[in-house]
Amino acid sequence: MSKSKILFGKPIAILVDGAFFLKRYRKCFYDGKNHDPKTVAKNMYTMLMRHVEDEELYRILYYDCPPLSKKAHNPITGKAIDFAKSDVASFRYEFYRELVKLRKVALRLGELKDKGNWLIRPLITKELLKNKIQIKDLTEFDVFFDINQKGVDIRIGLDIASLSYKRLVSRIILVSGDSDFVPAAKLARREGIDVILDPMWQKVDDKLFEHIDGLKSTCERPK
Repeated sequence: MSKSKILFGKPIAILVDGAFFLKRYRKCFYDGKNHDPKTVAKNMYTMLMRHVEDEELYRILYYDCPPLSKKAHNPITGKAIDFAKSDVASFRYEFYRELVKLRKVALRLGELKDKGNWLIRPLITKELLKNKIQIKDLTEFDVFFDINQKGVDIRIGLDIASLSYKRLVSRIILVSGDSDFVPAAKLARREGIDVILDPMWQKVDDKLFEHIDGLKSTCERPK
């Protein structure tokens, strides 16, 4: 008996790279208004459920890092900033609360690595190098606090491996565009899992496209 027959009739799992989703959401769902967390959660759920069709949903797993919650001083203005009270932090925490209210949605949080540095935005750096602007011309919006996610990719990879080895699902829908998931996708396919990528209309890295079974974006294509 082939693995595809062994897995026939199993439910499907949907894994969402949160940072990727929110970035693409601004392009795919933008209608001239800023959407509140409840609207974003509702639109995401509707988009993802289009993958389910007549099948059974195992679970939607949403991966992200909590927002920065420390205090720091902007190096341009010297102004104190409480990141925990920022609009970004408020939105993200409220969004998490809305997500866990939805049926069969689970939240997987990694950690945010604080490097303790302020960096100049890439486009502004280019302007500086071309002598189009000077250091004295920088504004508080031309710099950002240097942080990066830890533990998100490994959690996604481990869950893909666990779902595959335990034969809990027949299909995995991965909402992402990151080629770092190639090893996990290859493992799942070897175990007989159908791996579908939803890049929300973003161009897919050739390395990732080679190791999936299908490509399907269920949100509206950005204009």
